[in-house]
Amino acid sequence: MKYKSLSEFIKRIIILIAGLTIAHLGVTLFLLSSLGSDPFNVLIQGISNMTPLSHGTCHQIVCFLIIGILLLVDRSYIKTGTFICMFLGGPIIDLFTIVLDNLVSGSSPIVLRSVCLVLGCFILAFGMTIVIKSNAGTGPNDLVGVVISDKLKISFGICRVVADFSFVIIGILLGGIFGVGTLVCAFLIGPIANRLLPVSEKIINKILKIK
Repeated sequence: MKYKSLSEFIKRIIILIAGLTIAHLGVTLFLLSSLGSDPFNVLIQGISNMTPLSHGTCHQIVCFLIIGILLLVDRSYIKTGTFICMFLGGPIIDLFTIVLDNLVSGSSPIVLRSVCLVLGCFILAFGMTIVIKSNAGTGPNDLVGVVISDKLKISFGICRVVADFSFVIIGILLGGIFGVGTLVCAFLIGPIANRLLPVSEKIINKILKIK
């Protein structure tokens, strides 16, 4: 996508960062509920389990591998925001973890943990749709569902569910750990995001004054 001006590009980057922050608030709530890793990280756990590499190193390698494949398939998906998502995601989660650490933990009542899990999924889905519709770039793991949806002309919700369950299955086969939260996340994120995509697009168009 070509931007009309530098001003529009900067606004879209700011919108992307706002969406990324919202999404990772959801990720933090999900993680603090201690009911299972998200699907992509089950895959990363499995790869890390099969290699001498740390979880963080495996995460970066897989992300760069996805970017590398997309550069060969369709480089139009790789934008500035893709790298912003890669490098800001971790620090944002760390910050929210410090702020919310006293709110919920693995020792909290299961009802509170369950609420945080579901709420985290909704917040994550909303933030993710803002990032996607910012048209400034999307994180590598989210791009998998986006690209499949675009190329096969299939609903993003369905593609996201398939991608998430593929991550989970491969991760489990490699020794990754999953929980009930993993399955809840895999079932919820895609359908919720699919419903919120047009809502987020309207919000962003209103901010950018696009009719």
